[in-house]
Amino acid sequence: MGVSVSASTAIIVAGLFFAFTAFYPVAANGFDRVTDAQQGIQERSLERQNTDFAVTNATYDDGANELVVNATNDGSVGLVASDATLVVGNEYVDVGGPNATTTVDGDADTELWLGGETLSVTVNTTTVDTAITTGDDPTRVVLVVESGVRDAAEVSA
Repeated sequence: MGVSVSASTAIIVAGLFFAFTAFYPVAANGFDRVTDAQQGIQERSLERQNTDFAVTNATYDDGANELVVNATNDGSVGLVASDATLVVGNEYVDVGGPNATTTVDGDADTELWLGGETLSVTVNTTTVDTAITTGDDPTRVVLVVESGVRDAAEVSA
């Protein structure tokens, strides 16, 4: 073999070596990202399976302009009260916002809603732009927690 064949082979081998050193980190990072995403999906799925709550009652007091929604956490996952979402009369009410107050087993200083505890959400309907303020009594409320699990109840007067 001549010098040109040996030099060409060396250039090809060096090129393959540089290509592999550039390709390997990209492939490894991509694999790590996919693995992390799959683990995140599994963790969220497990959280949804362990989340269980029931809206026990929803009461509307027209004289006091208040809607009180009570829900019991029957699951094994602790929930954050202010991360919940309340839908009243097809309108969104921010549970952690200024129009609603939350208590967990009568304690207004905590946001953590553990298993077996009751969350009470009191909505001041005079400051909320919902069907309630237009004179229509609400008929149904839906409470949704951060994992996407939801429960609904009919509103009683």
